[in-house]
Amino acid sequence: MNFTNKVVLVTGASRGIGKVTAQQFAEQGAQVIVHYNQNRERAEKTLASLAGDSHILMQADLTDPSVAQKLVENTVAQKGRLDVLVNNAGVYLLHRIAEMDYSDWQAVWQTTLAINLLAPANLMFWTIKQMAKQGGGKIVNVSSRGAFRGEPEAPAYGASKAGLNAMSQSLAKALAPQNIFVYVVAPGFVETDMARPVLMGKQGEEIRRQSPLNRLARPEEVAKTVLFLASEGTDFLTGCVVDINGASYLRT
Repeated sequence: MNFTNKVVLVTGASRGIGKVTAQQFAEQGAQVIVHYNQNRERAEKTLASLAGDSHILMQADLTDPSVAQKLVENTVAQKGRLDVLVNNAGVYLLHRIAEMDYSDWQAVWQTTLAINLLAPANLMFWTIKQMAKQGGGKIVNVSSRGAFRGEPEAPAYGASKAGLNAMSQSLAKALAPQNIFVYVVAPGFVETDMARPVLMGKQGEEIRRQSPLNRLARPEEVAKTVLFLASEGTDFLTGCVVDINGASYLRT
């Protein structure tokens, strides 16, 4: 997988899957745009960890619809093009319906959908405009096992990822004639900071036992799949949703 001179934007790249994905793209020669929202110090550490010296740090609150256009335009202004978009930024917020009042319920839904679904939609809109001008490109969206099996303690999360899957497949059909290809990876639990609160203690052991491998996915495993889909020769996989859950949830 050679990404020499390819420009890759990875959202939520300051930690977890996004950080490792940025690192792997850089190792394969890509010029990486490291996106972050709040934690600049952590994002700078990600930037410093990347192989090569052609990478850029960009801050953006993707819940603001106007920011998506600026992020893509700034990328193109500095790099001249955008070859790969990885929509990785996301949130997982516990909200048990029996334990919440209505205002808190609404707030969690609004936040989750804004970050997990609407932000990728807005960013894809402007990315697609650019990719159409340059003759094509690749988009890889990071979804979740929860889109299929349900998330009883985080229903907004499950719904947002199911929506992301449907949107990705709709756009894959719409954009293939323009040489723009859209893919989805759907991990189960991954060893990341975001998952840590859920994975502590007895619950974590139960989650690990869901896979016959008796462990969670590693960020490196998800990143490798993202790079494979973004590489040359995978055009006919457009619209696919690739499960990365260690056989913890199998669907037909």
